[in-house]
Amino acid sequence: MSEPSPSERYAQSKRDAAHPSLSLFCRLQRFDLDDFQRRACESLEEGNSVLVAAPTGAGKTIVAEFAVFCTMRDPNAKIFYTTPIKALSNQKFRELVETYGASEVGLLTGDVNINSQARIVVMTTEVLRNMIYASSSLLDDLAFVVMDEVHYLADRFRGAVWEEVIIHLGSEVRMVALSATVSNAEEFGDWLQTVRGSTDVIVSEKRPTPLYQHVLVGDRMHDLFRQRDGRSTNQVNPELERATQAAGGRGSNRSKRGGYHRREHQRLDRGPFVDMLDEFNLLPAIFFIFSRAACDDAVRQVCRYGISLTTRDEREEIREIVEGATRNLLDEDLAVLGFWQWRDALERGIASHHAGLLPVFKEVVETLFQRRLVKVVFATETLALGINMPARTVVLEKLDKFNGVARVPITPGEYTQLTGRAGRRGIDTEGHAVVQWREGMHPSAVASLASRRSYPLNSSFRPTYNMAVNLIGRFGRERTRELLESSFAQFQADRAVVDIAQRVTQQQAALQGYRDAMECHRGDFLEYSRLRRELSEVEKQRIPKGESGTATARQQRNEQLTGLRDAMKRHACHDCAERESHARWAERYWRLERDTQRLIDEVHDRTGSVARTFDRITDLLIRLGYIVDDPATARLTASMHGTNLQRIFGERDLLVAECIRKQVWLDLDPAQLAAMCCALTFEPRREEENPPEGHLPKGKFREAMTATEQIWMRLDELEDEFHVPRTVPLSTALVPAMYRWASGVPLDRVLERTDLAAGDFVRQVRQVLDLLDQLHTVAGGRLAATAKQSRQLIFRGIVAHTGAEVE
Repeated sequence: MSEPSPSERYAQSKRDAAHPSLSLFCRLQRFDLDDFQRRACESLEEGNSVLVAAPTGAGKTIVAEFAVFCTMRDPNAKIFYTTPIKALSNQKFRELVETYGASEVGLLTGDVNINSQARIVVMTTEVLRNMIYASSSLLDDLAFVVMDEVHYLADRFRGAVWEEVIIHLGSEVRMVALSATVSNAEEFGDWLQTVRGSTDVIVSEKRPTPLYQHVLVGDRMHDLFRQRDGRSTNQVNPELERATQAAGGRGSNRSKRGGYHRREHQRLDRGPFVDMLDEFNLLPAIFFIFSRAACDDAVRQVCRYGISLTTRDEREEIREIVEGATRNLLDEDLAVLGFWQWRDALERGIASHHAGLLPVFKEVVETLFQRRLVKVVFATETLALGINMPARTVVLEKLDKFNGVARVPITPGEYTQLTGRAGRRGIDTEGHAVVQWREGMHPSAVASLASRRSYPLNSSFRPTYNMAVNLIGRFGRERTRELLESSFAQFQADRAVVDIAQRVTQQQAALQGYRDAMECHRGDFLEYSRLRRELSEVEKQRIPKGESGTATARQQRNEQLTGLRDAMKRHACHDCAERESHARWAERYWRLERDTQRLIDEVHDRTGSVARTFDRITDLLIRLGYIVDDPATARLTASMHGTNLQRIFGERDLLVAECIRKQVWLDLDPAQLAAMCCALTFEPRREEENPPEGHLPKGKFREAMTATEQIWMRLDELEDEFHVPRTVPLSTALVPAMYRWASGVPLDRVLERTDLAAGDFVRQVRQVLDLLDQLHTVAGGRLAATAKQSRQLIFRGIVAHTGAEVE
């Protein structure tokens, strides 16, 4: 590298003087900062918030690390680092502890509370949302909030939490929002500017490590794009097109050139595929398979093939890490967990990674992959969500997935997120994405996915009962309406309204043009055309034969037809020589008028839509007595029951509050209460039938379940009346298993009657624990005591000895 010129040195000295913290921070880094990283850090040091949108692996987190660095230079400041899932929180916590020491870093993930008073606290976004609603003292002196993976606000289940935090966080707090590359980053940035104040949008679409795209046809890998002068173009590789045509052809699979191409049933098995990647120096690799069971099957298949990718020293290191992480697991649980097969695969350098794994197993896989001890991971798409597991190669076996309802193609955004894991900055000079071809897959479709680097970020925000009672309790009804009108959801709706309104204006001008074209010197042709349309509609009516009143209906229809025909004949325009020419313009007018009215209705529906939903929710809560008029302040406020609802978080928040209020769970014993909480928290991944009543716990549980379902039905009727989103029905599919677990039954016997993996069951127990904690805090009296006892019963075995995460 050549020495900088005097002018370049002078410019650098000026930048250093203007940004002393950044200058010091840069000297501590192993790499020079990229332009987008430097611009974002400079903006932070100048006192702004930032939105940084860049590809996976581009180094967005360096901006968050600079915010932490700035915080630690100010002895009176602190920073919260939020992530969408607990696995990311745990990972970031460990990284920050390595840098700043255990005394300076805390972790809050709902079920874990470590050093919450620290100056750097890592947490899930829900924890911060709950802090804000509770006006927690931990918010004092908060200088920065990092929102990692902020594009997660598009998630239809949990995305609203991100908007709640962004809207309600104190205005003095600067925000560092990190996002994947989205096509409407500027729109999102404009909204942040509106609700957070000065916010710079920093967008980079450049990958620091180039990504090469390939398609595997049979046992041969082809470049997806045509190469020209050593560079990839946007044109599909003609050799790939010929290969897929030959492989997908009928009859003999022998090509004209004499080579052989594998058919769909001859796709390369995973064992030989891994061998090929190893031979071409394309490991470590992540195979994305959109099925948990298929991930585990893939590991078994590769192990049966005899693959081993590790040296003896690596195997010994793997075993040491595994034993250190799992030493607290009970011996009787190891077989149920498939521990021995799992460890054997790890020692071969092979693993699966999905939400069904025990959390501690996933953490081990992540650690081993980061240390390059595990070389091949078969994973579901949850791995693509920010976890630090970069690979040299990413393989997609399919380009569609099951979304809970049907198999759907993956989107360009999902393709970008998945393949973005390939290419490790500072380790690899290039990354590789490989799509495995199958019958019916067109290279042009793959190229379209690979060429579109970004996707739109759309809000999933909607008011909830808990949100409404919290905000009304803090701000009153009118101020809350104003706050909700500032949501990104309403911001996007209003922007769309501008476009729709422009179309309405254009179409209204066109309507006037049609009126001018149909103008008749004899009279009002629009009125005449309205009669013609009404006559046509009546003529189309058909009166069923054989029904009572048929004769009367037919007589009325004939009288209506006669009246309309007479009215047309009397109309001045009826005898116009240009009547049919005018009529053609009239038909165009009525078609456009119908479309324009549809757009006007859409404008009305979008304008203030969030606030209208909030108003309906508020009215329902007033009906039920959760919100009341406060005579002292002459405004709405939360009642005693509303105060309980403020501290209940979940999809069935109002249902839980109603059951506490009506005391329908008071006679449950601790094991039965755990089972009831399971019915209130379990969300089956697919349509899953509830077990017959005979399989549910006996005695008081069935009475309480009947009462709970009756409350749900009443609530469902009210929600229908008030036109608000409906509360999800209870699911008892996992109730028998949860009751057995709370009764002390061993894990193998608990799981034998379910199709749930151990990791799924642990996560479900954690959700029950969370609801029991809420009951203990909110309910008081006998129910609170039972909730505490219930918690002690289920917090055992693998639940007590492993972490957990929210997927």
